[in-house]
Amino acid sequence: MQLTLLGTGDARQVPVYGCTCRACERARQAPEHRRLPCSGLIECDGQRWLLDSGLPDLTERFPPRSFAGILQTHYHADHAQGLLHLRWGQGLVVPVHGPADPEGLADLYKHPGILDFSQPFAPFEQRVLGGLKVTALPLVHSKPTFGYLLEGEGRRIAYLTDTVGLPEATFAVLQAGALDVLVLDCSMPPQPVAPRNHNDLTLALGIIERLAPGVGVLTHVGHTLDAWLIDNPGELPEQVRVAFDGMVL
Repeated sequence: MQLTLLGTGDARQVPVYGCTCRACERARQAPEHRRLPCSGLIECDGQRWLLDSGLPDLTERFPPRSFAGILQTHYHADHAQGLLHLRWGQGLVVPVHGPADPEGLADLYKHPGILDFSQPFAPFEQRVLGGLKVTALPLVHSKPTFGYLLEGEGRRIAYLTDTVGLPEATFAVLQAGALDVLVLDCSMPPQPVAPRNHNDLTLALGIIERLAPGVGVLTHVGHTLDAWLIDNPGELPEQVRVAFDGMVL
């Protein structure tokens, strides 16, 4: 099983329009430090599934039938905007598995085109998609949001973005077995007050310590965290890595 992180940025991405902080200037000068909308591609047993659809160029990146469907975490624009164009394809159907959200994004439900939203996940529901077992894990966010426990080919990967902390019931599912990889929301450096909608570094490291994965990977990274990391090298535990676009796990 292989997970490729296609994008690792928060809603603003990196560089942020008009910002001249060290992280944004670095990203303008060195493309490897740029961050696109948070998303991924999971490959298992000959199938490929997109994790979120915030990349606006999905139809250019992925030829028709090159992925089996989409595991949608939620319907904020930075995670779902690529669907607005993808839906107008023809000659195929793309299943979108995600949370039941009456609002969705814009008019996606009214004009779904080739997208099939007919089977939303229930909390903690498990689905077997070829050789991949997927469990929908409730997160703490301002829209109905799921993370996903991905199990296949002897591996156990958790993909948890966007969230601030985790519900105890989600902790319980994740602690039922050893995690090889935990990909976790961490949008900002340590904050004096707990954030409202996303983990800061303090919350993220606490979750990683409690779940004890083989590797913890910080994603949904904002420019303020990138700037903090420039000024504070060597501050992360040995088993914790900062994601980058194109990272393969």
